Amino acid sequence: MDKILSSFQPITLDEMSGIKLMNRTDTKFVTTVDRLRLLLMMAKEDYRAQEIDGKRQALYYTAYFDTPDYNMYIVHQNGHAGRQKLRIRSYVDSGLNFLEVKTKNNHGRTKKKRVDMVDFDPTHPDHGIRFLRQDDQYVAYDQFLRKHLRYDPTVLTEKMENHFHRITLVNKAKTERLTIDTDLCFHNLMTGQDVDLTGLAIIELKRDGLQPSPILGMLRDLRIKPCGFSKYCMGSALTNPTLKRNNFKERLRLVDRLLARV
Repeated sequence: MDKILSSFQPITLDEMSGIKLMNRTDTKFVTTVDRLRLLLMMAKEDYRAQEIDGKRQALYYTAYFDTPDYNMYIVHQNGHAGRQKLRIRSYVDSGLNFLEVKTKNNHGRTKKKRVDMVDFDPTHPDHGIRFLRQDDQYVAYDQFLRKHLRYDPTVLTEKMENHFHRITLVNKAKTERLTIDTDLCFHNLMTGQDVDLTGLAIIELKRDGLQPSPILGMLRDLRIKPCGFSKYCMGSALTNPTLKRNNFKERLRLVDRLLARV
């Protein structure tokens, strides 16, 4: 993978700062890493690869919160619009940690709001974080959460964590970002179950609106079709057998089929 990525023209983190796409449309695709290699070879003339300290694959860590009755998961599983997620996202290589609220509105657009998560160490994460108003350690996040989150933050606890490597590509017109996640592993903090999806690649096309995209034709040529894939929901469905998963069954079967080819 590193050899293929080295053939891309690089783009720095500073250059990426103008392509945040915080109010965007997302389209996801799931495929095998072998198929991903073919896609990258096709895309190298149209995209630049983000490079940080000489690396073009960055390590990420995420922790997801939910209510005691898993309302965030259930709302998504039931297909409701206007859903939200709360997570800690850590960019491990660069040492950046954020508390993030993601909202998907009724028009299919995703908005992300975030604030620095200070004193968080993804290599030794604190799984007991609570956003209690009387707790001085987290009072700084109270205003942020009550402004952007529709849930009562005091009842939320961490349910799921994952880690993965991410490749980030930008088209040369700088109208879109393509993130590609590999080596995806989940750990369910409630059940203790782990799932390893190494061998799969989760591709996400992020555009501000419906700008023309070079990658869509390449994906069609490789017969890689759009497929919704929430990491929190899929990880939860794979590691917690008590959760309802009717609307995720087709995606879970696709994951099984792709893993069988690895």
